[in-house]
Amino acid sequence: MDAEVMTAAGRKCRIFRKQDPAFLLIQPIDAREGEETAREADLIAEMTGRHFLMAAFETKDWNRDLSPWPAPPAFGKEPFGGEAERTLSYVREELLPDLRSRYGLSETVPAVIGGYSLAGLFALWSVWRCRDFAAAAAASPSVWFPGWTGFAEASAPCARAVYLSLGDREERTKNRVMAAVGDCIRRTEKTLRERHGTPCVLEWNEGNHFREPDRRTARAFARCMDLLAKGEGKNG
Repeated sequence: MDAEVMTAAGRKCRIFRKQDPAFLLIQPIDAREGEETAREADLIAEMTGRHFLMAAFETKDWNRDLSPWPAPPAFGKEPFGGEAERTLSYVREELLPDLRSRYGLSETVPAVIGGYSLAGLFALWSVWRCRDFAAAAAASPSVWFPGWTGFAEASAPCARAVYLSLGDREERTKNRVMAAVGDCIRRTEKTLRERHGTPCVLEWNEGNHFREPDRRTARAFARCMDLLAKGEGKNG
């Protein structure tokens, strides 16, 4: 698999590419996670024989850049800045056009947005906000985020498929806000299936939130590609 680092609109972006990619995978990462994305890309390749281009772009402030609206701290003292709209604009207006032009990817190559934890929530929120992504790969997403479930119920996402996962011990935490994650992800799945009619997969992994995030995220992307390739996602 070819690997390189590029800069798009001032942000470092790590690229992993198999020849003639049929899918474009987009993932926000923390700068400290940069080296781990190579292992994740290898895991995706192991899990599916499909060709893809994965672009992992670095965020400058995780809690600020990926939160859909401001919220008080759930742990520690750092609040959530609510600037996901700015990050999504960067992806739509700068990163996606740059990638498609640079690597000769037509608009028919579907884009999948995904990530882990707060990046997983950002991926979910993004497919509610725009039509640029065929699927969302949300691994252990922060669906406990205040206001998320109400937002998800109020309008339908534009994606053809959504993947959700959670560790079976994630809701067993002393943090009252984050302990709601199990109920929230079940509610999100039900909302997608019953209220919006969006094809959705919810898988449970062993362990808490910090167990094998690279493998969980890789599986999320691999499953999304499989769903789209098999035509299981809804049209439109």
